[in-house]
Amino acid sequence: MMNSKEMLKKRKFELVNAVLMKQKEAQPEVVEGTSDDEIAEAKRALYLSEAKSEMDSPLEKCRQALQIKSQVIVNCLSELYATCLLLFIGIGIVCQFDLSHKSLNTWIQINIGWGFAITFCVYTISKTSGGHLNPAISLMFYTFGKLPLLHVLYYSIAQTVGAFIGTALAYSVYYDQIWHALGAARIAVGPNATATLFTSMPPEHVSNVIAFYDQFVGTGFLALFVAVIVDKRNEIPVGIHPLLVGFVIAMIGMAFGMNVGYPINPARDFAPRVFAALIGYGTEMFTYHNYYFWIPVVAPFFGTVFAAWSYYLFVGFHIVDRHPSAVYLKDIKDDNGDSVPLKKNSDLA
Repeated sequence: MMNSKEMLKKRKFELVNAVLMKQKEAQPEVVEGTSDDEIAEAKRALYLSEAKSEMDSPLEKCRQALQIKSQVIVNCLSELYATCLLLFIGIGIVCQFDLSHKSLNTWIQINIGWGFAITFCVYTISKTSGGHLNPAISLMFYTFGKLPLLHVLYYSIAQTVGAFIGTALAYSVYYDQIWHALGAARIAVGPNATATLFTSMPPEHVSNVIAFYDQFVGTGFLALFVAVIVDKRNEIPVGIHPLLVGFVIAMIGMAFGMNVGYPINPARDFAPRVFAALIGYGTEMFTYHNYYFWIPVVAPFFGTVFAAWSYYLFVGFHIVDRHPSAVYLKDIKDDNGDSVPLKKNSDLA
């Protein structure tokens, strides 16, 4: 017969197996005579075992060795990386549209493609910087008090560098197609111009005043709906924020893409413009249309601030908090692991 220690050891072994089966949504038999303390101990042993296994994985070892401690650096790298991905995909979409003489894509596919690109790029870095990918959006968050002004500068530089790299990568993928279609010619303006593969180049009949207004409006709508999405009082689940931003981008393209092609992002327009100038399109990338190039760089900043604050002035400031009696902070837990409610100031008087 087994002694008491052996019986306890066997019972704990059965408990661990029961917990494992429960994790797999099986229905194990209840071990008779097992106390709550023993169950808790078995669960802790299981979780420690799983944690140790995860800690020993190659991914976790690399994470521990390479993890950057400075959150500012992490955020800047995230913005650079995601903006690079955005331009890699986005410029690729445009190249496929133009170089195939519009036989492989349509305008609506460009809008949807950019929307998907934004969605997945924002998802990629949503847990680090939040996924701005746009200097004008970073400025908007500064005006909300959510980002230091110096960080706006850091993010903007990172986003612009990322956009440049992403453009270069897209160009490398379509290098043969571009040479097949254009040869050595790199024409910025005129009937055979191809600079729009990379950046916005408005037609002659669109004035710079209208171009400025166009970028003010387009980026304004982006900022307005981003403000709506991130406003906690609207109670929009955080997990679908990037998807909704993608829908907004597609909508803007469908409504305001005709004049200059809706860059609505200083980094997205300026970095590819510099790249195009370096690969042979020359200074016309900046002098064309009476120095139009500064408009998609400057106008979005005005549009974002105006439109985002218009939302709060007309709607956001007037939303009644649906949970005034208690606010639950996800990161504050009591000894049992439950959220700790914070009382209203009036309750503390």
